[in-house]
Amino acid sequence: QVQLVESGGGLVQPGGSLSLSCKASGTIFSLDVMGWYRQVPGDQRELVATITSGGTTNYADSVKGRFTISRNNAKNVSAKNTVYLQMNSLKPEDTAVYYCHALRRTINGGTPHEYPYWGQGTQVTVSS
Repeated sequence: QVQLVESGGGLVQPGGSLSLSCKASGTIFSLDVMGWYRQVPGDQRELVATITSGGTTNYADSVKGRFTISRNNAKNVSAKNTVYLQMNSLKPEDTAVYYCHALRRTINGGTPHEYPYWGQGTQVTVSS
C-alpha cells in the first residue's frame, strides 16, 4: 500500500516563504503524477500543482509565478517518488491544509486503471 508522508508547513507572515515535501513509500513503481491540493474548511479541495514522472507541471492560476513544484529526477524510485512545493510570496488566502496526492496508472488486459493516493495533510497558515 502506498503511503505519502508530508513535511513542512507551519506559520509564516504574508510575503514569506515555506516549503513542503512529500515522500511516497510502499511501491517499487515510479508514480505517474504527484502533486499538491489544498482545502479550507467548508470548501472543496482544490488543485495547487502537479508534476508528472516526466517533469511536466501544472499550476492553479492563483499560484502561478509564486509556487514551484519539483520532483527528484533520479533513477532511484524512492528518490523519484518525492515531490516538493516551494511557496514564495505567500498570501493570507493561501492558508489551508495542503495534501500530497499521487497517482499510478496501469493497463491490465487492455483496460486502464488509476490508483490515487493521499497524504494526511499539513497546515499552512499565512498571517501577521
